[in-house]
Amino acid sequence: MAQPKIELDGLLAFPLTPFTEGLELNLDAFAETVESHVAAGAGALFVACGTGEFSSLSPDEHAAILRKAREVVAGRVPVWVGAGGGAASARAGIAAAEAGGADGVLLLPPYLVTGPTSGLVDHVRYAVGESSIPVIVYHRSTGVFTPDSAVDLLGIPSVVGIKDGFGDVELMSRIITTIRSVGTDRARDFLFFNGLPTAEVSARAYAAVGVARYSSAVHCFAPEIAARFHRALAENDDAVMEALLAGFYLPLVALRDEGKGFAVSLVKAAARLRGDKVGSVRPPLVEPTSDQIARLEKIVDDGFAALKSVEAGA
Repeated sequence: MAQPKIELDGLLAFPLTPFTEGLELNLDAFAETVESHVAAGAGALFVACGTGEFSSLSPDEHAAILRKAREVVAGRVPVWVGAGGGAASARAGIAAAEAGGADGVLLLPPYLVTGPTSGLVDHVRYAVGESSIPVIVYHRSTGVFTPDSAVDLLGIPSVVGIKDGFGDVELMSRIITTIRSVGTDRARDFLFFNGLPTAEVSARAYAAVGVARYSSAVHCFAPEIAARFHRALAENDDAVMEALLAGFYLPLVALRDEGKGFAVSLVKAAARLRGDKVGSVRPPLVEPTSDQIARLEKIVDDGFAALKSVEAGA
């Protein structure tokens, strides 16, 4: 059965998964987090994905997160959910997402193992199984496609797009061109996303090759900055983008690069700084040091100062 056309426009938000002091799932805090994203204008929510610490969640926690997100959102925006791991886990995750009423699934790469690209396509096909829920395939780590294998994804009707977390713009350009050149409606409607950490830094480069959609981790703690940058990208406003990059995003990325897993840990720390009850990260992720948190606080303050200058027309 052909997949209906999927529209995922606007700023895509990836809510954090809050934990208690004992690192148990905190669904009440999660409900507040979800509502804050919707109130801030997110175009869609992707829960229990990378920023939501998918790899640390049990299947029951995963299902509870999806349930709570759908309850809070109440149809206002699409709710997508992560799935992945080994072949059987990925298949079970997609089936659970469909049964749980998710609008779609972000399929994360295979767990630990790699194989030829034909095997990678087979992994996606097996994970999808008989389900009809829309699936976006995460292109990164153990799941990197070639242009030809990416075209093979068109033969899996439920797959509606590719999200790039690998970071090779040339490869992504070749994948896009190869898929679009197939010339069918399905190929023309296939979606592409920039899924790199702090995606705003690479957003202009990706938009230039046809990947304007991206996910914003900054939306978790500074949605005003994230929304202004997103608007500037849509308007090709280089002056605003450069001001926000220089005043906020580049310093944030420099701090992020000081620690493994800081693409999540720093986001949680920044959300806590603004009063959100998201708790700490689960291991093996680690928290920033007190010095790094102090620098993070200054970076966020500087970011809002840059935003204020932009809005004032400086």
